Amino acid sequence: MESLVVLGVLAIICGLVHPANGFEERFRFASYYGDHMVLQAGAGSAVIWGYGAEGATVTVSVEGKDKHTAKVLDGIWSVTLDPVKPGGPFTLTAEHLSQAGLTSLNLTDVLFGDVWLCGGQSNMEMTLSQVLNASEELAEASKFPDVRVFSAALEQSSTELRDLAKVALPWSIPSAKVLGAGNFTQFSAVCWLFGRYLYERLRYPVGLVESCWGGTPVEAWSSHRVLQRCGLVEDTIGNNHLATLPPISSSPFEYVDRVMGPRFNSVLWNAMIHPLLNMTIKGAIWYQGEDNTNYNLDLYNCTFPAMIDDWRLSFHQGSAGQTSAVFPFGFVQVSLTTAGFPDNQGSPSDAFPRLRWHQTADFGFAPNPRMKNTFMAVSVDLVDPSSPWGSIHPRYKQDVARRLILGARAVAYGEKGVSFQGPFPTKVELEGNIMIITFSQKITATHFNKDVFEVCCSKKKTACDVSSSGWAPAPVFNVYRNMVFLTTDNCPDEVSGLRYAWKDWPCDWKACPLSSADRVLPAPPFVVGPQGAGGWTILE
Repeated sequence: MESLVVLGVLAIICGLVHPANGFEERFRFASYYGDHMVLQAGAGSAVIWGYGAEGATVTVSVEGKDKHTAKVLDGIWSVTLDPVKPGGPFTLTAEHLSQAGLTSLNLTDVLFGDVWLCGGQSNMEMTLSQVLNASEELAEASKFPDVRVFSAALEQSSTELRDLAKVALPWSIPSAKVLGAGNFTQFSAVCWLFGRYLYERLRYPVGLVESCWGGTPVEAWSSHRVLQRCGLVEDTIGNNHLATLPPISSSPFEYVDRVMGPRFNSVLWNAMIHPLLNMTIKGAIWYQGEDNTNYNLDLYNCTFPAMIDDWRLSFHQGSAGQTSAVFPFGFVQVSLTTAGFPDNQGSPSDAFPRLRWHQTADFGFAPNPRMKNTFMAVSVDLVDPSSPWGSIHPRYKQDVARRLILGARAVAYGEKGVSFQGPFPTKVELEGNIMIITFSQKITATHFNKDVFEVCCSKKKTACDVSSSGWAPAPVFNVYRNMVFLTTDNCPDEVSGLRYAWKDWPCDWKACPLSSADRVLPAPPFVVGPQGAGGWTILE
């Protein structure tokens, strides 16, 4: 009997027992509301929800105005505020009227601005204390009190959760202590720098929500709908199989996460994304893919775009239509896997080049017809072989964030004249043994090695598989404005394809062979030909 009494008391205190089971749900906000938070401003109105006594009436107001009322049904209440212009601070009040009387809760120092979700694996998880010039960055943090941060705890679930099981970092004002808590903990360096740079442009509040876990594949962050769409059977990865998966690198110099993240299908979608769906957000950024170089690699061109589609639809529905159904989604095209191989030029495997290509749904650039309203930060030139956490974890997160910001300005905020994409081929012509590549913009061309461009050599005019051995170096002999001239003399057979930077480590730090005229944005790796999305023209 004493045990039952203790359990009942604990249930009432924690507010975890549903009214239907005989106890009244404690009146409270959902887990990701709190003092110092940022709510979405503008046309996408904020959704506020929480828990209460069945049948009670809850009224929510901002500074005593903008009052919205809802009934508690199945222990849940939810209201959608009227649009609020960016600014603050405000006090948000929720009043709960039930048979037991009137109870009131306040959230103070609430700002309205743009809310961005940051997801992915360990490169998103790296903290500000792990980047280059960390002490300087940490010292700057307190100068941006209108950029607020929140982090979901590392949790997994076999079923979709309504709310976060745990919060790692409640809404906080930035400081060196908050942002430099440790290695691979809250808070994400890329997420913070993205928000900080965005604030410098917008000059109004920015809210950053981190939900990421190192060593995790895209399947763990995807709903069953995504898995089915891409032909994956749920729960195909079991513990025995997981135990035999090798680490991404066998190099003794490579940093291995203290605990590899969960790789079960949907478990992180269930526990760390689904609970956030009622939140109104402006957009999302994503830094992931390394873990898929050795799991379902050649399905990533389906799973990643499908995950974006599904997140967009789910957030739109979960926020009662307040989050855009096509909200902007930025991502990082991953760097290399590891140093320490011959000539210090990375692994001979082409898993990373294939992954980079699949990150773009096999178009090579973003946005594209399959991945609309997206933007991509190319990071193949941000190599960091001396990183204490292995070269798979480069420390140049400022550059990553700046490139993401260029994409956000152009795609998410519609700024005109913002260059956010590196050069990409618009036409490939073959005249005898001369190949002419025309790019989308003027280029800077330096540091060419003999095999950065390769042509597909085949007995017939059929495409080489990107992983086949039928590729031969095509040396550059001239560059003019937005054109590169190659020779195909190394190919005695038919030339039926072209690829660029198709290597684990295609270029040194900020020294890719091709970049924009201002040398800011490197050209992304690409493959064109009969099998390529870009297509090409052969002049007889």
